[in-house]
This record gives sequence, C-alpha cells and structure tokens, in this order.
Amino acid sequence: MPIDDLNWQNVSPTKNKLQPGTVTVASAATIRPSTFMTILTGTTAVATIDPPVSGEHLLAIVAAATNFGGFTTAGNILVASLTNSTVWDNKVSLFVYNPLTGKYHPNYAVHGTNF
Repeated sequence: MPIDDLNWQNVSPTKNKLQPGTVTVASAATIRPSTFMTILTGTTAVATIDPPVSGEHLLAIVAAATNFGGFTTAGNILVASLTNSTVWDNKVSLFVYNPLTGKYHPNYAVHGTNF
C-alpha cells in the first residue's frame, strides 16, 4: 500500500532520525518500498516497483545476493538490467519515477543493457 502523499518525506534521501530507516524485503516480481533505501534479499527478478508515493521520486535499491535475478521490463521498469549476475552483491541501483509514464528510469550499479 502506498504511503499517503502527506508522508512523502519517508522516501526522501534526506530525513531525520525520527523517520523510518532502511528496510529489508525479499525479492519478488513486485516489490513495495516504503523508504528511500530498500535492501533486497533473495534471487527472484523484480518486474514491478509499487510506487510508494504518487509524484516524482527517487529510490535506492540494494541487491544483497550475488546471484540476484535482476530487473525486467515486464512491469513498470523502463530498462532491464543484467540478470543472474554474480556481481550484484551489495551495490546500490537508483530508480527515478516518472508519474506521466508510470515507469521507473533506472541507473544500475551493475552496468549492461542500461547504456
């Protein structure tokens, strides 16, 4: 469930100690970040990121598994990543949400097809 737009600061990269911090979630076809930074565990490829707020925003996602399945274009991610790569481990990928298209524009920590 998305954060109501009054609490958009929860996904801001700048916040104070009273706001929620980094969360860890299992990788799945659809993930639902609730803070700026999300740590993914597991190897399932991600196709959809459920936007936590309705407007433009930036998310940082860290794949904690070395054999993470990557990100696909089957959902709302504009450009696919490398899949089944052994070099994902603990690297940050950034995702900028465009509410006009409903898509995330990625900048992957593991470069490949996103150039």
